[in-house]
Amino acid sequence: MRIGSRLSTHLALAPALLIALVAYCGAMGWTIWISFTNSRMLPSSVFVGLRQYSSLATNERWLTSVQNIAIFGLLFIAMALVLGFMLAALIDQRVRAESLLRSVFLYPFSMSFIVTGLAWRWLLDPTLGIEKVGHDLGLAWFRFDWLVRPERVIYTLVLAAVWHAAGLVMAIMLAGLRGVDPEIWKAVRVDGIPAWRAYLFIVVPLMRGSFATAVILLAVSVARLYDLSVAMTNGGPGIASEVPAKFVMDHLFERGNVGLATAAATTMLITVAAVLAPLMYWQYRQPARRPL
Repeated sequence: MRIGSRLSTHLALAPALLIALVAYCGAMGWTIWISFTNSRMLPSSVFVGLRQYSSLATNERWLTSVQNIAIFGLLFIAMALVLGFMLAALIDQRVRAESLLRSVFLYPFSMSFIVTGLAWRWLLDPTLGIEKVGHDLGLAWFRFDWLVRPERVIYTLVLAAVWHAAGLVMAIMLAGLRGVDPEIWKAVRVDGIPAWRAYLFIVVPLMRGSFATAVILLAVSVARLYDLSVAMTNGGPGIASEVPAKFVMDHLFERGNVGLATAAATTMLITVAAVLAPLMYWQYRQPARRPL
């Protein structure tokens, strides 16, 4: 009976495994192969070695997108972690209307990046948003035109993304805080340790699993950054807010350069794997620890 049940389980999972192998692994392998060809508008089988990668390394638009995603990723992950943890610590104080606050903070995450991007585009538009409100209040000197300033536009994407993701981080951190042994807090109060020191040196190290989970989810959002950039700035002004995913999509569908687009996509794949693999190994392959 056990053998038959196990066989039935394997047969039931076989279609899903086959689809995963063909749709994901197959497409991944095909993308990597195409990056070594001279494909333009249509895929080609003419092998050109590393020519596409060489072109990519000297492409100003690609280099700008890499710089932007590095700035965005570092600021976005750091700010989302800090803000999410602070919100979780606030709610963990058993405040009134806790359920309402959780819903309010989580609400932005329920919206797509397209909706978030459009909302923040209107909010930061110098002729419609915060700057206009300041001028209407008589503050003629007030300026908040980052959306149209090439040197600052990438930071507007960071603000919108942090607003979108902070609620998710808060939920992860709140679950971690609720798992801290109450005896630890009793010992902290008895010893007279300031709350900020208790959080920084005692609670945060105990929540390394929660932080690792949040970092992985945020890093995936960084790698997938496309719709927020398109909705808010469409890569502009000029190419000031260009990101790798938009570079790939534009060259794949608009510029008719499949070889260069797949080379960029392969580079992104290698980079994401190099960053996420150690984090996932650290989180899931550590020796099992007893729950707090």
